[in-house]
Order: sequence, then structure tokens, then C-alpha cells
Amino acid sequence: MGENSSAVLRRERSVNAALADIGGLLVPAAGSAARAGAYEQLAVEDVNAIVAMAGRAPSVHNTQPWHFRLRHGALEVLADPSRQLRVLDPAGRELLISCGAAVFGARLGMRSRGRVPQVWLRPDLEQPRLAAQLVPAGLAPLSRLEAEMIAAVPHRHTHRGPFAPEPVAPRLLSALCTDAVAEGCQLVLVSDPDVVRDLGGLVTKAAAAQRALPNLQAELTRWLRHPADEARDGIPADARPETDRHVQRAALSSRSARHSWPDPRPDSRLPGRSFALPGTELSGGGYAAATAVLTTPADTPADWLRAGQALHRLLLRAAARWVFAALQSEPLEVPRCRRDVRSLLALDGYPQMLIQFGRANTTRPTPRRPVSELLIP
Repeated sequence: MGENSSAVLRRERSVNAALADIGGLLVPAAGSAARAGAYEQLAVEDVNAIVAMAGRAPSVHNTQPWHFRLRHGALEVLADPSRQLRVLDPAGRELLISCGAAVFGARLGMRSRGRVPQVWLRPDLEQPRLAAQLVPAGLAPLSRLEAEMIAAVPHRHTHRGPFAPEPVAPRLLSALCTDAVAEGCQLVLVSDPDVVRDLGGLVTKAAAAQRALPNLQAELTRWLRHPADEARDGIPADARPETDRHVQRAALSSRSARHSWPDPRPDSRLPGRSFALPGTELSGGGYAAATAVLTTPADTPADWLRAGQALHRLLLRAAARWVFAALQSEPLEVPRCRRDVRSLLALDGYPQMLIQFGRANTTRPTPRRPVSELLIP
């Protein structure tokens, strides 16, 4: 390893003295650590656990477009261009948002092993696949929020069915906004029902534009999985709204009947993606407790990686309170609709994801690729 155990301990104690708590996550303070080569190697069992947790990050159409590599004491997160949706996402914006989510998952995985991660985004521009490097920069006990997020990883999921007509605590929404800021982004809450309705109109407009592109529809269809399909990526049949919508609606109606919630807005839900099967999307009717847009100050690859980290972080905080999110990206995949979203909401930054939050029954985890496929030499 290059250092004896006492030298490692002295170095880690010095780093621990410079830890900062950013929104409940421990990170090394600026300037508190050197570059990757000086760090102790992670044990094999630690690497496997970290990669397994990182591999549960959300990704566009569950493409899981990432690899991980251990090199010179650093865990590297690499984009996998073979899994890029090149028609839908030619610039790789959603590819890097997905990889950013995996970076946050790797950070949380290091924390689950008691390590404090130091992270560099896109550390070598001559290696365009290299999204980030993470090194263990010290030892520290878990904060309560970190422990809650780790516990939420198995049941966090993108929610594609109806929400129960229950409110989400304003305190939680405020915490989600804090999470976004801590990751260099902003979560803009949209409370005006008319604006939510107009956003729904932009979803419909973008969906129509995408349906007119046969090659895009063919690309999306390749990531749809059939009930008997054993693939561990893509959109499984039981995750698509048409397969179990009536079951979910019956369950939520029964649950709501046992409570006296205020009459919700009936049209607050944005239409869902049709997954290249017109007529199977949610109609746009239904309840969402909160609507938001995740933005970044600029629109560069590093911003996309930050957006992915922020997205995964706030989704896990919400899931820790059994609040789930429906993600909507269609209007942001059509340039003119993305400009319209920015204009409609008078955003200073750039919209990276539309998000709706609500309470719902949990569901089966989306299949994930094994660590053996994700970790490369």
C-alpha cells in the first residue's frame, strides 16, 4: 500500500479535522486532501459494496450507462457510450446526468464503509469517458441523514403510477431544496396550478414531436423489456403504467378512503412517457403533491454531472420519508420545448429534470446489472 498503518492513521486524522457537513453529508473541506495517488487502496469487499450501491442510481430509461474502475487508489466512474441513447440524447446530457447519479451513489457507498469520499468531476479532459474520480479521504461515523439515505437505497424507485392524494410536508420540500443547493444546483418548486398545467402542455407537445421520429421510437423500444425477459437493464414490463394501473388505482383509492385528506387538485399530474407505445402513458389527470424543476447555473458536462448527484441525493432523502418521484424529461429533450420550459418558469439556470413528488406504495426494485458487469480492469 506504500504507507504503514500509523502513517495512514495520522493522515486520516488530519483530514478528519477538516471535514465539512454540507446538508447532512460529510465531505472534506476545500483544500484538505491531495490528488489520488497518495491514498490507501480500498479493500476488494469495500469496492464491491460501493459499486453495488452506485449501480442502483437512477438512469435514463434504466440504461445504467456506467462502468467503474479502480486505479491508483481511486475509484473511477466512466460513462459507457455503448448505452447512450444517441437519437434521444445526442449531446450526452442525460448520459452524464445518469453518471452523476452513480457518482453520488459511489459517494454514499464510501460513507457506508465509514470512508469520507473526495471527488473530482471530469478530472482529465483527454479521457472523455472519465466522469469522476473518488478517493477515500478519511474515516468518520455516519450522520443520521447518511444512514437514512443508505437505508432508502433498496426501495427508492422512479414512480410511474398514480400518487395517493396525501400532502408532502413543507419541511421535506425545503430540505430537498437544500440538497440541490449543496450539490451546486437549484430545485425550483412550481406551486401555480396554471403553470403546472402549461408544463403538462409542453410535455404533450414534446411527446408529439418525438413520436414523429421513427428512429427515436425504435431506439426507445429497444430498451423495453417483456414480462419473460431476464435482462437486468431497461424498463421492465411491470414498471410501465399500462401493466398495473388498475391495480394501483384500486389500492390507492382504498387507502385514501381511510383518511380525510383535503380535496386534491385533480389535474396536477404531468403526462407520463409512453415508452414508444402511444396510449399507455398517464393522461395527465391525477394528483401530485409537489412539482419541481431541477436546474443548473450553466449547461456544461460538469453541470450535468452535478445535476445527477443532486437528483439522486434528493430522491433518496424523499424515499427515506416514503415519498417517491415521477421524473419527466421529454420537454427537455426537444430544444424548442426546453427553451419554452425555461421561459415559462422564468429560470435563471438551465432545466435538467422535471420532478413530481407524492406518496405511494413502494414497488419491486428495478433490475440492476451485477457488480461483475460494472467493474472493469
